[in-house]
Amino acid sequence: MTDLPDTVFQSFTETSSPEQGPPRLKLLRAELEREGVDGFMIPRADAHQGEYVAPGDERLAWLTGFTGSAGFCIVLQDIAGVFVDGRYRGQVRAQVDTDHFTPVDWPDTRPAGWLKTHLPNGGTVAYDPWLYTPEQIAAIEEGLKGKQITLTPTENLLDRTWPDRPAPPTGAVRVYPDDLAGKSHADKRRELAATLRADGHRAAILTLPDSIAWLLNIRGSDIPRNPIPHAFAILHDDAKFDLYIDPAKLDDAVRAHLAEDIRLALPQDFEPAISALSGPVRLDHGSVPLRIVTLLEDAGTDIAYAGDPCILPKACKTDAEIAATTKAHLRDAAAMCTFLAWFDAQAPGTITEIDVVKKLEACRRDTGALLDISFDTIAGSGPHGALPHYRVSEATDRTLQDGDLLVLDSGGQYQDGTTDITRTLAVGTPGDTERAAFTRVLQGMIAMSRARWPKGLSGRDLDAIARMPLWQAGQDYDHGTGHGVGVHLCVHEGPQRLSRASTEPLRPGMILSNEPGYYSEGAFGIRIENLVVVTLAPALPDGDDTRQMLHFTTLNYVPIDRRLIDAAALSDPERDWLNAYHATCRDRIGPRLDDASRDWLTGATAPL
Repeated sequence: MTDLPDTVFQSFTETSSPEQGPPRLKLLRAELEREGVDGFMIPRADAHQGEYVAPGDERLAWLTGFTGSAGFCIVLQDIAGVFVDGRYRGQVRAQVDTDHFTPVDWPDTRPAGWLKTHLPNGGTVAYDPWLYTPEQIAAIEEGLKGKQITLTPTENLLDRTWPDRPAPPTGAVRVYPDDLAGKSHADKRRELAATLRADGHRAAILTLPDSIAWLLNIRGSDIPRNPIPHAFAILHDDAKFDLYIDPAKLDDAVRAHLAEDIRLALPQDFEPAISALSGPVRLDHGSVPLRIVTLLEDAGTDIAYAGDPCILPKACKTDAEIAATTKAHLRDAAAMCTFLAWFDAQAPGTITEIDVVKKLEACRRDTGALLDISFDTIAGSGPHGALPHYRVSEATDRTLQDGDLLVLDSGGQYQDGTTDITRTLAVGTPGDTERAAFTRVLQGMIAMSRARWPKGLSGRDLDAIARMPLWQAGQDYDHGTGHGVGVHLCVHEGPQRLSRASTEPLRPGMILSNEPGYYSEGAFGIRIENLVVVTLAPALPDGDDTRQMLHFTTLNYVPIDRRLIDAAALSDPERDWLNAYHATCRDRIGPRLDDASRDWLTGATAPL
């Protein structure tokens, strides 16, 4: 394709291969024998408990070949289990040597149960305490009660076998403007310090990089796609702040921004500082590394388990953040529509998945505002679309054929926002089975978009709304309906989720994805996704005067492929919602497009 860029953020090189695993597994088992333990646990995590990790923390991929963003491996002398959830069950079997690694369906099978089966006579299983939280280890130990199986912390045994392990990242930090954040870092620190004092906590240890970035109004570049700096921090109850970070990441502008009450220290000073703290020290039980807990316990310091104090304030966006990300989403929607106009002009059999990824990124780059993509674009055609987290490589690149569906999940990182949108597109003429399934997914997405609910409900209370049309047809999908999203931060952000597992009440200002799907293994996939913001719902004439209700406001305005919709299956309210949504797409995005793309948009948003 002559109009495709040569350089893009996304790489199409396969980063690991199954044949690498067996010799590395042999080295690790020799290390277990030298250490005198029967097993070692390798999570897909770093000391910050991040979903996306630096190259030197890609231990799971280095050992096994599995590159998914969630999972773990437990290596024993006679078996090595690779645990993945429903999103990755096809991917893991394609990426690991199944003669040496055994895929394990998680959470159907949990670590404790698996260990009891494979260590029936007991044994000792080691783990790196920087890579596990107290909550994770406690859950496994609870399941092992009554068995002679012991979990023991050690140095990282896998690191001893990784001769060319990459060094920690040293990406530059930059200032995030106060006018986009809505508050200065001094104001944020004072507010959180007041919370610490009210709770009787002397200090809080922060280990999540996006919490530190949000609190200090900075952004980093240590992890591709996520503008975060690797650092640790301690917030004191007087609003003073200790930041443990490689000084090479900080230029004069950032140092000036951090000057007030921010004490800079080296990363190697963090452990001694923990041991010197006066308690109670606040720790997030679900994200703090167990090593930090041990340091405090050894020093006799009182621990107060409570949530990371940044989590909820970060999740509930300020008016300035909502205004900023709204602008980013309108800009991104124009780029998407420009791409879709191009896509519809390509005949089946003439473009590949990599062509799609390159062209879409080029459209986003043409805005002049793209800083990065927010995750590697998922462009899965035909059977690849049935892999929810498919990543195209040069080895897997597929030409789009007549009758295919293309699942296109993508997003951009802009200074004013983080975007994430999925559209499923028809290539040529779609089949009836695909159209029926697509329509059911669309009905679920519309139902969630139209939802109203009483204040206090959580994601688990709403998740079924999007699944009901699929359930009625005996179908479902094996991922949550939605995840939280940051503002020029991580595309996956907690604690808010639309998921059966989420108990966090939804609050105004929270941004979530609304993305039901359906996946027919080996045939096709479907996902439709918009981002939405939780807002106060307007009162209704017959509603309770005292009952506060919430609803969603949509951020993405990109047409949904009308060729895949069985209009006769939609109810009148569903059709009305879709037609109104498409009219808004025309009104808000049309003026941002060139003539050819605007003409395409007019046709793509014609009323059903």
